[in-house]
Amino acid sequence: MPHPEQPSAFPALTDTEAAAEARRIIADAYRPAPATPTAYRDDTPVPAYGPTPPVVQPGRPPMSQGATDASALMLAGGATTAMVGGTAAVLMYFSQFADPVVCGLVFGAPTALVLALARLAQFAKRAPAVHHHYEGPVYQDQRNVHSTTRGVWAKTTNEQ
Repeated sequence: MPHPEQPSAFPALTDTEAAAEARRIIADAYRPAPATPTAYRDDTPVPAYGPTPPVVQPGRPPMSQGATDASALMLAGGATTAMVGGTAAVLMYFSQFADPVVCGLVFGAPTALVLALARLAQFAKRAPAVHHHYEGPVYQDQRNVHSTTRGVWAKTTNEQ
């Protein structure tokens, strides 16, 4: 509480002045926003190649192609397992006499088959795509060189 001899930080208002100030504050609160934009979108096209960094797109987060394939495989495997397990649970519940071991064997066989096929599919990988961008005359020589080094005294043989 301020000391009575010190001037107040806020001057005392009469009732009419206080009502006018309240009306002004309320009017300012309901006044429409200024017409100046708060955001700007640059629609100029970006170059197809060059030093422009990649922009994260909506959807799945950026990751390598192998990670994308693995996550899709995990999502599909999880959905398949949930459907197979749900079907087995519904069958056992409604039949009231289904043997859980038999249901496990019948409904687990497709999941085991999918897991075995996925394990085999790991060995069938596609060759990586190679992209080259050149300007001007270019001589391109792609050879495979097989090197073998044998013996106590090293003898290297390069074969094309």
